[in-house]
Amino acid sequence: MSMPMPRGFEKPYAAFLFDMDGTILNSIRAAERVWSDWARRHGLDVATFLPKMHGSRGIDTITRLNLPGVDPEHESKLVTEAEIADVSDVIAIPGAATFLNSLPPDRWAIVTSSPLRLAHRRLEAAGLPVPRFMVTAEDVKVGKPDPQCYILGAERLGVSTQDCLVFEDVAAGITAGEAAGADVMVITSTHQSKMETPHPTLSSYDEISVRISPDHRMLIVPNAA
Repeated sequence: MSMPMPRGFEKPYAAFLFDMDGTILNSIRAAERVWSDWARRHGLDVATFLPKMHGSRGIDTITRLNLPGVDPEHESKLVTEAEIADVSDVIAIPGAATFLNSLPPDRWAIVTSSPLRLAHRRLEAAGLPVPRFMVTAEDVKVGKPDPQCYILGAERLGVSTQDCLVFEDVAAGITAGEAAGADVMVITSTHQSKMETPHPTLSSYDEISVRISPDHRMLIVPNAA
């Protein structure tokens, strides 16, 4: 394991809530190609801008820039269409497909900052299952780090956020999971440098399995080395 499971994660959960990009699939190259082109068109320094766009809805990323004469809603739609057209290099995080397919279908959801069409496109490109339940960019008024996306995800599964484990990879999503009252697991597969976090970390889903209890709750167990 990247980090030993602390005692708090010995408990079983009613449901798992997964971020998508950087958490169950790696879309960094494709996303950064599209956003780099967009940033250059608007006169932004690409190297400075790119680290700020991960983990947030496109419309929120553009709104935060407060660029004169730029309509965030229109521009985010253009970015989405470009991202839908470019899914080369989109791949699953190691072990993600097997792990997701091992879960009861009514016990997990994807909670992503991506729009629905882009989420479906990337899941297909990565060979990952489409869940019964999803929360996407269109479903919330404010994106991560606001917790409403994870609160909505838990509601759609019919459980409390306090009974959920959130899988995330970046600060905005981790903050959203914390604020929702859920436990958080940090996925580090796409990290270029070590993240300081009080949460347990995981670099590959090959490191874990899930055990289903008689009352249909899920317990994460480490795989033997």
